[in-house]
Amino acid sequence: MAELKFEIVEKLGVLSTKSNGWRKELNLVSWNERDAKYDLREWNEDYTRMSKGVTFTEEEAEILKNILEDEFDK
Repeated sequence: MAELKFEIVEKLGVLSTKSNGWRKELNLVSWNERDAKYDLREWNEDYTRMSKGVTFTEEEAEILKNILEDEFDK
């Protein structure tokens, strides 16, 4: 299996932290030297392990933002 390469281009924010130190974060991440995407997942304290997560293009992140704004403006 090929090695997974990633670079956290920008740390945008921490949503929560578990008692074991893992943090759910929103970051801009470049996967396998591709353009960075918005990335939501849990990371361990030194960023050597991660959970499964979800990535969003800028367009998808904008749509998600609009959905969340509509939901919380009710």
